[in-house]
Amino acid sequence: MKTPSDLKKNAFAKIGVPIDKCRVCDNKFFEKALLRYENMPRAAQYLPDAESLETDKGVDLEVCQCSGCGLVQLNNDPVPYYKEVIRAAAFSEEMKDFRRKQFDSFIQKYSLKGKKIIEIGCGRGEYLSIIQQFGINAYGLEHSEESVMQCVKNGLKVLQGFIDSSTYRLDHAPFDAFIILNFLEHLPDPNSTLRGIYNNLTDDAVGLVEVPNFDMILRNKLFSEFTCDHLFYFTRETLNATLRLNGFEIIDCNEEWYEYIISAIVKKREKIDISHFYKYQAQLKNEIEEYIRRFKDKRVAIWGAGHQALAIISLINLADKIKYVVDSAAFKQGKYTPATHVRIVSPDTLYSDPVDAVIVMAASYSDEVARIIRQRYDRNINVSILRDFGLEVA
Repeated sequence: MKTPSDLKKNAFAKIGVPIDKCRVCDNKFFEKALLRYENMPRAAQYLPDAESLETDKGVDLEVCQCSGCGLVQLNNDPVPYYKEVIRAAAFSEEMKDFRRKQFDSFIQKYSLKGKKIIEIGCGRGEYLSIIQQFGINAYGLEHSEESVMQCVKNGLKVLQGFIDSSTYRLDHAPFDAFIILNFLEHLPDPNSTLRGIYNNLTDDAVGLVEVPNFDMILRNKLFSEFTCDHLFYFTRETLNATLRLNGFEIIDCNEEWYEYIISAIVKKREKIDISHFYKYQAQLKNEIEEYIRRFKDKRVAIWGAGHQALAIISLINLADKIKYVVDSAAFKQGKYTPATHVRIVSPDTLYSDPVDAVIVMAASYSDEVARIIRQRYDRNINVSILRDFGLEVA
């Protein structure tokens, strides 16, 4: 186990090559940094002692902005202890009172009593010990072995680990809710952590996500807020973009704690249910097959070799039920429908090789095509049109 002294020494290790693209969306930074600060502290935690003063050197910080999503971030490596949560604010009685009210409201509003919730990056259990007071089954995840031992000693259910991939599996998952409080801004790969959280939640899970408020920093010109520990500086807009990219949508968002915090309630974005398309496909299949049965010897054609018609011929298995496909585009004529191999012919084929019926599948041009067929070709040809609601039979 690494001691605080070890971590101090590691904190002053050589910083790697600065990055030049966004850690979230992978787009390039704007060419010129927004700000450049010289001789800044290498770390906000694990302060140097008298013995290490000679080796303590400042670093230069560059504040960059993504040219794609707009997220402001530093281009340096994370501090060595970025996986651990260290909370000086835990000693504040005012903060504890704020958290009690916040957690109680969160649990009541989203009916979480009796359900499983996990705090990602729970430190020494400062907030976990509060939230478990409200009738829920509370767990924590923390990387620091020392902190985990302290949590367990205090009767908290805390797992040791760090979510670094979408496939990370948490014991006791899936969870009904999660919280991640002022931790996301420290992580060099927030996408992997957020996707890992997502995959350990129930489908209707909610979460409480908090980050320092860069909107407030901008308003108040707080130039001293930049620190090596915080790689990211989220506004409401860029926090929303980051969460949406990783499967979450914000359902409530406020500035809290003297506007220093963006506090967002999120839920898993629901997968669109379009299974009813199968029902409509079956309905259309029945309608078209019933229509074709009215005519003998495959004397039915389809007008239109666009993508919709090609898909319907394939999905409804019409290849052996129609005579040919008509299309007025010369470059399609003489070819065959992909996958189903039905001849594509010119409109003049309705003269030379007539049919009894034509099903028009020409999307927004369908009415125009139907008029052309009735005016120019055998008036006895039966014309039907594929509409959004089904087959419109003349």
